[in-house]
Amino acid sequence: MAKLLPLFPLQLVVFPGEDLNLHIFEPRYKQLINECHERGDHFGIPAYFEKQVQEVATEIELVSIEKTYPNGEMDIRTRGLGLYKINEFYERIPKKLYSGAKVKRLEIIEDGDFILNEKILELIARLFDLLNINKKVPENDDSFRMYDVAHHIGLSLEQEYELLEILNEKGRQSFVQLHLEKLIPVVEEMERLREKIQMNGHFKNLIPPEV
Repeated sequence: MAKLLPLFPLQLVVFPGEDLNLHIFEPRYKQLINECHERGDHFGIPAYFEKQVQEVATEIELVSIEKTYPNGEMDIRTRGLGLYKINEFYERIPKKLYSGAKVKRLEIIEDGDFILNEKILELIARLFDLLNINKKVPENDDSFRMYDVAHHIGLSLEQEYELLEILNEKGRQSFVQLHLEKLIPVVEEMERLREKIQMNGHFKNLIPPEV
């Protein structure tokens, strides 16, 4: 059954389970957050790109209002929960400043392959090493999902949204693995090119071929 969900479109993708801190300053979203705080309601964040609101929105829980400023602006903590499909978008809900939509909940299927997770984490470790990123690679435990690394593997906004649309974990694993297997050789080649440029002008000790 469709329900009416307040919306907060942003030029980003929020994944289920993700913690997101926001500074709220626009009147329409100050109204939205205040009402969600008073009622304990959730809202949705759909990604906005290509000049339109995308049809899959992440359900967002308002965890806390950390600070309220004299002009009504707020610093808030939120958490991504489930996913909804937007069936009918309203630029403004009647008698409200903010937008909304009639939505239907989407089922997220947790059918991930533990062994494939190991391969993906090895690829992520390789990517971090190539880029000299000092970030800890997640452990392959029962709670680990592709959502946990989606913002850290070089996906574009459009690619992150494509990942969000995949409702089963095996599909998300395949998407991430393919992305990394395409990306890593590009990064390796860039690293070789960087080293070659840095060596230009140095004395080279080369072994001539036998011809």
